[in-house]
Amino acid sequence: MAVSAQSDKVLSSSAKAQLVDMRSGSAQSAGSYTYEGDELITTWHAHDLHQLEYAFHGTVEVETATAHFLLPPQQAAWIPSGVDHRTTIRTTVRTISVFFEPDLVPDPGGRVRILAVPPVLREMMIYSGRWPIGRSASDPVADAYFIALGRLVSEALDSEAPLFLPTSSDPVLAVALTWTRENLDTATMGEVAHHVGLSERSLRRRFDSGLGVSWRDYVIQARLLRAMALLAEPGPSVLHVANAVGFESLSSFNRAFRVRTGVTPSAYRRLKARQR
Repeated sequence: MAVSAQSDKVLSSSAKAQLVDMRSGSAQSAGSYTYEGDELITTWHAHDLHQLEYAFHGTVEVETATAHFLLPPQQAAWIPSGVDHRTTIRTTVRTISVFFEPDLVPDPGGRVRILAVPPVLREMMIYSGRWPIGRSASDPVADAYFIALGRLVSEALDSEAPLFLPTSSDPVLAVALTWTRENLDTATMGEVAHHVGLSERSLRRRFDSGLGVSWRDYVIQARLLRAMALLAEPGPSVLHVANAVGFESLSSFNRAFRVRTGVTPSAYRRLKARQR
């Protein structure tokens, strides 16, 4: 499938991302927002609030000007206020987001992160659903609750998971990256080079100079991120997941998965099953 460079080009410095007011004009310092739906690609936008988004099931992708993040089930995406981003949902998904005034959760880093979510944080995010961010009035109980939740989030910011891929404003690389992600099960360097109209040698140089990583490293990381999302859901076997994301054998999948996560695919699946 051909993908235009413009469709995947990151937000340029001259473009204006839409500022989305999640509070609907109210003055709430924090609140929640739930989403359940099918495939969706948002426009580039930002919030004047910090956002912590948790996926119950399905996979969410968050793209910024510098990285492409994958949010598997049972993980959370931290999106600081003012960060221009675009969200993509490729399958049916259910998420809850908690929004905070910046002073409730200080974040000197100011960048998107994927976080491990301990059980207490997960349960508190779920319970926060009783107080939507767009509510017309708040109360002392809600205010105290979100202060406590914000402190837990501050601690969780130190538990970052390396679930991201580099992006590029180079239109040729942007197309190559998109095509690779959309054809993980069969993608080869030769096919990607043919798709963007370059020789393999030229494309390798473009990856090295434009991303600082090789195409091979990029595709392995993309395959492992997709595999983590599939393993977090009940259903497909480990062998099926390995084949679905493009590994030629179960042994090579196990080896690559363990190198990057420290556990085997089977152990990762058992861990996610306990968290559901």
